[in-house]
Amino acid sequence: MATRYFGQRIPRNEDPRLLTGQALFVDDVDLPGMLHVAFFRSPFAHALIKQIDVSAAQKMPGVVAIYTADSLGKYWQPGPLLVPPPPIDGITFNQRTQVPLARTKVRHTGEPIAAVVARSRYLAEDAAEQIWVEFDELPPVVELETALADNAPLVHEDLPTNLAAHVIQQKGHYPGIRNKAALVLQRKFVYDRGTAAALENRGIVAQWDARSQQMTVWDTTQAPIPIRNGLARMLGLSESQVQVIAPFIGGGFGPKIMMFYPEEMLIPWIALQLQQPVKWIEDRQENFFATTHERGQIHQAEIALSGDGKILGIKDVFLHDTGAYDPYGLTVPINSQCTLLSCYDVPNYYSEFKAVFTNKTPVTPYRGAGRQHGIFVMERLLDFAAKELGMDPVEIRKKNFIRPQDFPYDNRIIYQDFAPLVYDSGNYAPALDKAVEMIGYRDFKSREQPRARQQGRLLGIGVVAYVEGTGIGPYEGARVSVEASGKVNLVTGVGTQGQGHFTSFAQIVAEQLGVAVQDVRVVTGATRQFHWGTGTFASRGAVVAGNACHAAAVS
Repeated sequence: MATRYFGQRIPRNEDPRLLTGQALFVDDVDLPGMLHVAFFRSPFAHALIKQIDVSAAQKMPGVVAIYTADSLGKYWQPGPLLVPPPPIDGITFNQRTQVPLARTKVRHTGEPIAAVVARSRYLAEDAAEQIWVEFDELPPVVELETALADNAPLVHEDLPTNLAAHVIQQKGHYPGIRNKAALVLQRKFVYDRGTAAALENRGIVAQWDARSQQMTVWDTTQAPIPIRNGLARMLGLSESQVQVIAPFIGGGFGPKIMMFYPEEMLIPWIALQLQQPVKWIEDRQENFFATTHERGQIHQAEIALSGDGKILGIKDVFLHDTGAYDPYGLTVPINSQCTLLSCYDVPNYYSEFKAVFTNKTPVTPYRGAGRQHGIFVMERLLDFAAKELGMDPVEIRKKNFIRPQDFPYDNRIIYQDFAPLVYDSGNYAPALDKAVEMIGYRDFKSREQPRARQQGRLLGIGVVAYVEGTGIGPYEGARVSVEASGKVNLVTGVGTQGQGHFTSFAQIVAEQLGVAVQDVRVVTGATRQFHWGTGTFASRGAVVAGNACHAAAVS
């Protein structure tokens, strides 16, 4: 079907503002009388807090207030569990979420202990350096493979071990087919931690207007509406009294979908206490230990195959490093467990994981959110199997693809959305054939690679197949209005972190209304403009919010 705008190469609506420095980012918010916050953070990964002395800091120039856990009263409480674990039989899950300020113990380097409010960030930083804390340093839990030992130090002393969760899912009977296999391969896979290091770090500005009884928060969040809802509940306000604005954001990548960071809970509360606008902007050092990390995992995996390369079964036992807290439940390791199966027919599957508390920054969903860990295990196993069996890596994959006639295909395990993992449709072999053709795979293997090796050059080529669930719910909305001038306003609740929403959403609406893309004004991430929705994450913006924009334009 021919389109006028949708899918066409056109100038982006947002670029003039971005290229001329007129786009609003959180740090651009500058309000009269604004105060600035710096945090005193733990220099230790694991320690008891014996005493906190802020008296010297309070005497520093420009200091307005200093808050510790004891200052917060009833506001001091653990953050919410954002995603409860799915109803898997026999599951163990120990919920431990972050607190606004550490009170008696720190569990990772950079955990905030005190907040200093001053007339400038420089003054706040100077004062924070004068805070004295007596620590009783404890041995840190660092290595996944020793964290569950009987003599390991405890991250959470109220638990008997450092086990955060234990989950087993299986289908078929892997032990029963293992001895019948022509080939059984075993491998260990280690997947390290990482951090996003977005161009723009996190930041929050909060302003309380006592006359209108309104709280306005500018936040580098991927989920402004859930943040609005949660802050209203925490602060004892109605949702209509809280406006959260997620302006232009210089990169999200997942850690900005983490909700109710300690700073996110504290800055609005401080603004309410002091009746003045308050700003905190994360510096790069803070970003490395205060913003959540991506997952570390260790997999002990094996694959059983027939002599002609057909998968008979897979066993995967892995450890997942959840860090000091687990506010996102089991989203990441469940994704690893389920996505490992990918687009292959695996009749027998045993998967067991243990999520482990460590004295590291908490782990939350990043791009892929654990899916690539499972895919990495499966694809490497297939590569090793192809080499052992003398098969081409492409052919072993095609042999094990789920056949078109077998859809809908029930993987017979529970996914992170609490439902069985069922694929509705698919035809994978033609897609792989097309990819192989486009990259010149056959020519490379038969001509270029042998020629390079004769010259002493080692050239390789890799092929990977992958299927994932995207466009997850529960919902998004949009509102379209047409002015008398012919200009169009489109408002949606999702935020934007560089995805081009101001253009892509405008294209969808312009296509339906027959107006120029430039005549569609798009507003995203402002809860007063649009008050219900979920957020921008998990490849869902175009699918869920985009369809809402389409429906609003049509109706």
